[in-house]
Amino acid sequence: MRLLALLLTAATFAVAAEKPNVLFLFSDDQRADAIGAFNPAVKTPNIDKIVERGFAFTNAYCLGANSPAVCTPSRNMLLSGRAYFRYAGTPEQMKATKNLAPADGPNFATAFKSAGYQTYHHGKKGNTATAIQATFETNKYLANDEAERRSGEPGKELSEAAITFLRERTAAKEQRPFFMYLAFANPHDPRVAAEKYMAQYDRAKIPLPKNYRPQHPWNIGSNTIRDEQLAPWPRTPDEIRKHLHDYYAVMTCLDGYIGKVLATLTELGLDKTTIVVWSADHGLAMGSHGLMGKQNVYDAGYKAPLIFAGPGIAHGSSPALCYLLDILPTAIDLAGGTAPKDIDGLSLRPVIDGKAKGVRDSLFLSYLDFQRAVRDERWKLILFPKIAKRELFDLASDPDEMKNLAEDPAQAARIAELTTKLRDWQKRLGDTAPLTVEKPEPAEFVPPAQ
Repeated sequence: MRLLALLLTAATFAVAAEKPNVLFLFSDDQRADAIGAFNPAVKTPNIDKIVERGFAFTNAYCLGANSPAVCTPSRNMLLSGRAYFRYAGTPEQMKATKNLAPADGPNFATAFKSAGYQTYHHGKKGNTATAIQATFETNKYLANDEAERRSGEPGKELSEAAITFLRERTAAKEQRPFFMYLAFANPHDPRVAAEKYMAQYDRAKIPLPKNYRPQHPWNIGSNTIRDEQLAPWPRTPDEIRKHLHDYYAVMTCLDGYIGKVLATLTELGLDKTTIVVWSADHGLAMGSHGLMGKQNVYDAGYKAPLIFAGPGIAHGSSPALCYLLDILPTAIDLAGGTAPKDIDGLSLRPVIDGKAKGVRDSLFLSYLDFQRAVRDERWKLILFPKIAKRELFDLASDPDEMKNLAEDPAQAARIAELTTKLRDWQKRLGDTAPLTVEKPEPAEFVPPAQ
């Protein structure tokens, strides 16, 4: 019996050794274009290397938010693989559960534990998925989110702890592969980077977003919330460049600490057997459409970077439509495990392997009950029910969402078709928010007295 047990243990270790490690790097408030490989205005040489050897999805979105703190539903959807409509319930239930996905449901930690992985989480504590994160074998938080952001060295605390963990498990000859989830608190504000990072940028030469506007003309339900109060109205070019300067400098600092983690993988001989995933919880307007935050369903607010790199993953990119909640089934699929049942996420591996162009033909986006949107491969329709406004964009010719075609009579049939798709998505997810109201509120946005 003892010999049999030893043989079974040896077999288990052999199987575990064949599985890749997974390093999941997740940033906070990062625009999809805040990477040097996609935007030469940003200096992120280490993340660029992940892009250069990996597979990038250029249409990855946060599905939506039932809270102005978009990070909370985004991270709970990410770690559970489920749309927030599935677990949030009524406003009373949301309050009772603090808007968290349940830990006893499907999630990243249990999926990788079941596949024989050592699981590790370290990240920010505010507005995140604390219930699910508590199920990681190692679960740690930043000592203080705010202090870390103001330290001038964003990313240092998490990266140094991760390096220590990697060295210690190697020294202990840990046989299980690891799943490491590092949930950074950056480049979320307050954005403070040491002078050596700030000095790498000439503020006057930082380009504005192509869809920069001094302010949004409509009251879209989020115009004056906390994020929008970070800059006065109207947003001047100088003010936006000031914010972008801080933002990019923080990304450069964070990139340096990411580089240290990646270098440690190489030093320990783990780089060839580790899948690296880079993503973020959503985007950030930073002057796009006259907005500053992520509480909007424009691409600037909800689109995030998404890259997979590592063994068996060829270099490439795809415009396939996907959600951040697709990362769970994709990562476990790439690692050779089994995705949890009863989730809304879909594995993107067929796209990565070149066997499919996509796994979704449309996406649904939401923000509270103020904004709803649907997009397919070319067109995007945004509805603002409370002010009876709508926008239609041809993303093929207008990727920055600058030319609203909603009032063009020639687009009436297209709008009807997209609205039907939007209602179908609502029914599928259990979204009961109305798309029209009897008495619309005034549409014009008037900034508060400053």
